Order: sequence, then structure tokens, then C-alpha cells
Amino acid sequence: MFLRNLWYFAMPGRDLKRGAMTAKLLLGEPVLIARGGDGAPFALRDICPHRGIPLSHGAFDGKEVECCYHGWRFGGDGRCTAIPSLVPDQKFNIERVKVARYPCREVQGNIWVYFGDETGDPGDPPIVPELGDRAPGMNEAMTFPCHVDHAVVGLMDPAHGPFVHQSWWWRSRRSIHEKSKAFGPSQRGFTMLRHPPSSNSAAYRLLGGEMTTEISFQLPGVRIEHIRAGKHVLCNLTAVTPVSETETVVHNAIYWTQPWLTPLKPLLAPFARAFLKQDRDVVVMQQEGLRHNPNLMLINDADVQAKWYYQLKDAWQKAGTDGQPFENPVKAQELRWRS
Repeated sequence: MFLRNLWYFAMPGRDLKRGAMTAKLLLGEPVLIARGGDGAPFALRDICPHRGIPLSHGAFDGKEVECCYHGWRFGGDGRCTAIPSLVPDQKFNIERVKVARYPCREVQGNIWVYFGDETGDPGDPPIVPELGDRAPGMNEAMTFPCHVDHAVVGLMDPAHGPFVHQSWWWRSRRSIHEKSKAFGPSQRGFTMLRHPPSSNSAAYRLLGGEMTTEISFQLPGVRIEHIRAGKHVLCNLTAVTPVSETETVVHNAIYWTQPWLTPLKPLLAPFARAFLKQDRDVVVMQQEGLRHNPNLMLINDADVQAKWYYQLKDAWQKAGTDGQPFENPVKAQELRWRS
């Protein structure tokens, strides 16, 4: 089961033009995401309730989606607006015909879809602080052939860097040293409290100025690294979205306020893709062992964040099942590891 009653990153907003629609498989569910003529995105279940054909094979005029099979039309709210085969004197209430609708919102240049109980207020999707409505300067995405849990645990693993991400511009095995970081609970997750960046993260030095960083994680799988460098901010939002039980998309959105970084975007993009690919490559190799269903282990303190993830999942599911408020199981503490 995937976690419900949460916002999931669906796609970068810039990839969906006005009057366009696209088909996605998210959490094992077929979803049609479209942007109306008014600029607002919406999301519907991508199955026509008449004969089951995906609505995304049809047409979209910026206001209504038309099924390619029999021309049934649906508005952005999922309600049927027209059935061409009906004759005027036939008594059939088309307002009874609906396609399931998903809450959909565009925030800071990213489109999020909410999976869960639509009767309540879903709240806001994850927001990167101190950036207002600014859109990402760069987006990357890569599909990992694994269950979402392995992608998320890899995302928050602090010890794999010198081994998986060895490079002249990031880290090497020779740079491994002991680290100590303070953590505390935060909304639906936990936060590595603000601190100077690690001395073996060479790329940070390019930003200049006095630097501090804060790294937060929240369910279902969103990591936000917020770096202050002098008067400027650089933020890295990584969102993990399950496609199916065996496939997960890792989205990476990078924001910055440093004007000099914008013209360097064509040079920076290959580094971001290389970083994601290193994580993907090790996950591909991991699947060779996981297919034998081995017993896995998590150790202190390097794997405590992974333990928290599973505890957070259990607490979120229990709260939903019992109809009780979610209680964050994470307690403030200091963790130590070598990386």
C-alpha cells in the first residue's frame, strides 16, 4: 500500500502548456493532468466511465476533455457535460455521470496531486521557504526500478555519499570523517537543524559567503535542502513519487536567488543528472540482491533517519485507520556517523 491523504509531486509545471493534457501513472492509478485555458491545472482519473478507454487518448479544448470513443465530454471537475448519442427526448441525467477528480495544485513551479479523502481540506503541498512563488531554475527526473521505500531510504542515507557519489567535484573516500548533527521533529517528518555544510562537499564552496544549511524530510517522500550563502538562497527539493510497486520517479527541483547561476544552467544540468544517475545505478544493482528477499538491517546512528521513515509511515497509517490525529514519533536528538 502507498501512503494516502498526502500530496505527491506529479510533474514540473513548465512541462504542461495551456490547453494541453498528459497521462501519468501515479501510485498505480491512471491520472490525466491537464492545464485549462485559464492556466490552472486539474487532474482526473484517466478512464472514461462509459467503456473504460483512457480519456487521454481523446481531445482537450482548454475547458473540457472529449473521449475519443463516443465523444463523451467531461469538465475539469470530473462532471459529464455531454453525451452525443442521446436524443432530445431521452430521459437520462448526465449530471449523474462523473470521473473521479484528484485535488491538483501548482506551487512554486511544480504540479502536485493529492491522493486521499477528497471530503476534507488537503492543505497545501510542500513549500520551499523564503522563495515566494519562484519557479525552479532547473528540473531533473529519473525513474528508479524499485519500490518507493528503497528510493526514499536511499534519499536520506547519509553514509553512501563517499562511495556512490565519488567525484572530483563532490566527495572521495579519502574525505570520510566523523559528523555530528542535531535533529528535531517537524511537520510529518524531521529536520536536520541548520548548520555549516560539510567540509567535504566541494561544490558548496562555489557559492561563496558564509553558508549554513538545513535539511528537512516529510511524508510521503519529500526532502528539502535549504542553503543560505550570504544574502542568497539555494534550495534543492527532491520528491519521490511511486509509479507502481516496482517503479518510482525521483524528481529534483533546484532553486536559487544567485543571478550568476542562471547563465550557468547548461553547465550545471549534467552534474545534477550525473548525481541522480549514480543513485539510480546503485539501486539497479541493489535489485539483484533484493529479488532473493534477504533480511535487511538498519544500524545506529547512520540509519536512524531510515528508521524514522518507517516509524512515520506506521504512525500515519495508524492515524488514518483509527481516525485519530497524527502523532510524530520522532524525538529531538543528536546523531553521529562517518561519511
